[in-house]
Parts: sequence; structure tokens; C-alpha cells
Amino acid sequence: MTRVGALVSRVFGALVLAALLLVASTAAAIWWTARQDSRPQSDAIVVLGSAQYNGVPSSIFAARLEHALSLWEDGVAPVVVTVGGKAAGDQFTEAEAGRDYLVDAGVPGESLLAVPEGVDTLESMRAVGTAFGERGWSSAVVVTDPWHAMRAERMAEDAGISAGSSPTRQGPAVQTRNTQFRYILRETAAYLLYRVTGESVVGAPGIG
Repeated sequence: MTRVGALVSRVFGALVLAALLLVASTAAAIWWTARQDSRPQSDAIVVLGSAQYNGVPSSIFAARLEHALSLWEDGVAPVVVTVGGKAAGDQFTEAEAGRDYLVDAGVPGESLLAVPEGVDTLESMRAVGTAFGERGWSSAVVVTDPWHAMRAERMAEDAGISAGSSPTRQGPAVQTRNTQFRYILRETAAYLLYRVTGESVVGAPGIG
């Protein structure tokens, strides 16, 4: 092998190693963030939407809403913000379904804010950032699935919100190790894509 060929081979090997280390460190950070529970006193609790069926939250969404309810009852924030738009043909937005669920659970209307926008996490967080700016709010505790927490925090920060995350510990996203591993892989790809391009990925829960 010529010197040039050897140099090219070493550079290529170094790039591959760097890429592998970046992926591994990102996955580890997602795993670590998923196990944290940050619940400082904040202006609002922000619940990221997920699928709803004719106004009834899916099991994933309901698990998030139940956790947000618990945080609100503990006095973490005076307002719960539900966020998320709707798919073509839907009668309800995710934000409306979440708000109605919490009303039925006993949260008064003045303690709820529905932001019915966003087909993915990035759009939703930008809409929430606008709503926060209009009200002079600056801090939030974000409620989502554990593996989604790091990317959701980053997008909230980029939308001008000082954010911590308090992931739900219930629901399908945390039931089995196989499910957890699959979500971590998906979130690693989605997080790296967002950091590189500034764009989001619409897909399965925890990916959009």
C-alpha cells in the first residue's frame, strides 16, 4: 500500500471511529436523560401529544397525561399545556383530546392551555414557544416518554424555553427491554438528524 493509500485508510478509519463514538455517546446520553426526573417550579407543565382516537387519548398519550396530572397536583406548575395538531380526517386535535382528558380528571379550565398545532415535536415546541412568549412565560417541565426526553428538551430550549423533563414511567414505551432498545435507537437517529439539519422526523411515537 502506498503512503497516500495508507493515509487515506487511516483517515477513513478515524472518521468511522468518530462516527461510532458519536452515535454511542448520544445513545448513552438519551439513556441517562430518560432516567432523570427534573421537576423544578416552572411556569407550565408541557405534555407532548400522541395519537388520539375521536378525542380519546391513546395509551401512550394517556400515560403522559396521567403523569402531568400528578405533577400539577404536586404543585410543580400552575398550568398544564397540552400540544399537538390533528391528522387529516380527525375531528379532534391531540391538544384538545389531552385538555378534555385533564378536565375530566378534575383540572380546572383556567389551569389548562391547549396549543392545537404541530405534526411533530419540533412544530409543537415552536408553537409552545410562541404561546409562552405571548404570556411572558419562560420555564417548563416537559412530559413525554423517557427515550424522547432529551430531544424534547433540546427542541424546547431552541424554542426559547428553559426546560427540564419529567418522563412518564408508564405506558407501552417502557414495557419491555426490546421496546426500550428500539426506542433508543430511533431517538439516537432522530436526535443526531435534528442537531445536524435542524429538522425533525415524523414517525412512530417518540420520533416525530
